[in-house]
Amino acid sequence: MDSNLKQPSSQGNHQGHYGYSGDGYAGYSAVGYGGESAMQRGFRDYALILRERIWYIIVVFLVVFSSVLVYTFSQTKIYQSVASVQIFRSDPTVLKNVEAVVDNTVRGTEDLNTVVEVLSSSAIVQKVAERITGEDMRQFMAPYEKGKGSDPVTPIEVLGENRKIVPKRLSLLINISYRHPDRQIAAKVANLFVDEFIAYNARVRIDESMKAVEELKIRAEQQERTVKDLANEIQTYREKNNMISLDQRKDIVTEKLKALNLYVTQTEAKLKDAEIRWKQVQERRDAGGSLTELSFIAGQPLIDQLVKDVSSKKIIVAQLRDRYREKHPIMMEAMNSLAQGERELKKAIDTAAATIESDYQNARRNDAEARGSLAQTSSDTMSLDRANVEYEERVRKLKINEELLQNLIGRMRDTTMISTMETQNARVVDKAVPSQESDYVAPKITLNIGLGLVGGLGLGLAFAFFVAFIDDRVKSSFDIEGVVGLPLIGIIPQIKKMEQRDKAQIVVNNADRQVSEAFLTLHSSLRLKDESKNAQCILVTSTIPGEGKSFTTTNLALTFAAHGERVVIVDCDLRKPNIHKSFRLENRKGVIDICAGSAVIDDVVIRGVHPNLDVIPTGGRAKNPTQILNGKNFESFIADLRKRYDRVFFDTPPLAAVSDALIILPLVDGSVFTIFFNKVRRKAAQFSAKKLLETNVPVFGAVLNGLNLAVSGYYYAQYYDKSYKDYYVVMSKEDPTPERE
Repeated sequence: MDSNLKQPSSQGNHQGHYGYSGDGYAGYSAVGYGGESAMQRGFRDYALILRERIWYIIVVFLVVFSSVLVYTFSQTKIYQSVASVQIFRSDPTVLKNVEAVVDNTVRGTEDLNTVVEVLSSSAIVQKVAERITGEDMRQFMAPYEKGKGSDPVTPIEVLGENRKIVPKRLSLLINISYRHPDRQIAAKVANLFVDEFIAYNARVRIDESMKAVEELKIRAEQQERTVKDLANEIQTYREKNNMISLDQRKDIVTEKLKALNLYVTQTEAKLKDAEIRWKQVQERRDAGGSLTELSFIAGQPLIDQLVKDVSSKKIIVAQLRDRYREKHPIMMEAMNSLAQGERELKKAIDTAAATIESDYQNARRNDAEARGSLAQTSSDTMSLDRANVEYEERVRKLKINEELLQNLIGRMRDTTMISTMETQNARVVDKAVPSQESDYVAPKITLNIGLGLVGGLGLGLAFAFFVAFIDDRVKSSFDIEGVVGLPLIGIIPQIKKMEQRDKAQIVVNNADRQVSEAFLTLHSSLRLKDESKNAQCILVTSTIPGEGKSFTTTNLALTFAAHGERVVIVDCDLRKPNIHKSFRLENRKGVIDICAGSAVIDDVVIRGVHPNLDVIPTGGRAKNPTQILNGKNFESFIADLRKRYDRVFFDTPPLAAVSDALIILPLVDGSVFTIFFNKVRRKAAQFSAKKLLETNVPVFGAVLNGLNLAVSGYYYAQYYDKSYKDYYVVMSKEDPTPERE
């Protein structure tokens, strides 16, 4: 008994024992009032949440697990067959130095992925669907036939959904698997995919090669026409430019040009020589000198001879002049001969000068003509060279196009040969074979059962926590101390069905030993602390109606009375009085009459309801209870009660409904807050408790009423346990130990 009495106090000193910090259970804050630290929910509290809702978990688990089992064992068995194909890194080489039209070389991951995508393409699926015919098609589609009214699936859809292409890591091998309820069909379809893939590659190669041949043929014909046009163009050009014997003509012109160059050189030398002589002649004449002084004139035989004759005749005349006079016939004859010689000499010199001038003019004409011939020949040579360049360009273009034509013809021949050769870029490594009867891949019983177990348990736990989340009713010590913010000072077990009068006096009629012991524990808890121990006037209230505040008031008062204290119960619920019903008393006069001044305490008090216990009813129902309770007569009434009784218990209306209790609260020494197990919502209880605490009147604590013993171990194992049961059982017939009061 002593240990039980101390439990509430210890709880009040260890409010951090439950739960977690932060938001409280179901979204309400776990911070209490009065400055005390918040309680926290721990692992044990979560375990209790699950224990309370174990049937939710079991039901959800059984539903999910049974559904998985039904689904698993109702599914059609699916078999899988796998065929493997090897992809060649490059196509087999049949002809050297012959390039294939389609390049199937696998150079890296991208090329291998391209092959995988081709295997997965709808084109392969379409071709495989076309190859499934007759009885094979009927067996293939039999498992997928749907009822009337639904759209039937097509073979292409079935093939696309059930085939799987998986390349083997670090290799050029690809696995083609197919799933089907029929083992034989699964193997056949897997092999069809492999065969169709190889055939598809061959068709693509042949089709592309034939297309290339046609394109090459067209290009070759176009190139052949181009070559013919170029040849005709060259022939026309040769005829137009008289280039029939181009090489011979070019040789003649070259020789002529050489001869003219030599001739121009000669004429230029002759012209310079003639020009020099003629200029000397002109200069000598202009200077008045004798032309015989010029060597090229004096050197002429005739002039040289005439110069000598004139000189000798001059000597003769000089000699004769010494002997003869001028008129002498010999002198005159000699003078005439001299004059005749000089005339002949002058004539010869003039003739020589004229000859030099004539040679100069001839040399100029010859040089001009030679230069003209050279310029013409040079122009002809340049024209011939230009024509030759254009001609050579046309010839070179013709040769290039002829070579291109030969290449096209050779490429077309090689491509035609390759297209007729059967070469493959892949080969079958393993053919698909039907799997054993027991080797089905779906349904995966072990996996499904495991998922059912885990999923059922997980969903059950989630559902339990969801229910706990939306269930915000007060039911645990964490809710009371952490959320509501009041210390838990007493727990009243749930009472079996009995009349209200029996419930109100259960501590004296011993109808339920556990409840009686609970009120004794509550009595002890109130006497542990000075403020409640010395409190004379105690107010009892609750959040909403039906939480057992009147039941708590009557039995707590009876407990104090049983301990020898003078106790009175004052029914202050002027709206719905209940105390007189609990004791089956008349409610003719009471608190209303005292406050109205029409009666005194002695007129309304019902004495001796139980030893040391008196009752003051309401005296009916009041239309204006707040005015009555706010009156001075009510304050005087409480002051008189303090003089007459050791304990005064006030039964007041619920706080959430009306404010009557708050009017009375400043006149009393403290209050007790009654909470019914799993009935009132946390927010409402929290709000009501906040009102009590804001008045600065001590709140002794909360009393949990109606605790279901079936779940008491979930939340209040420290209060109720199976090991306590023997202390509450009434003495049996086999136990001879007498029971004493």
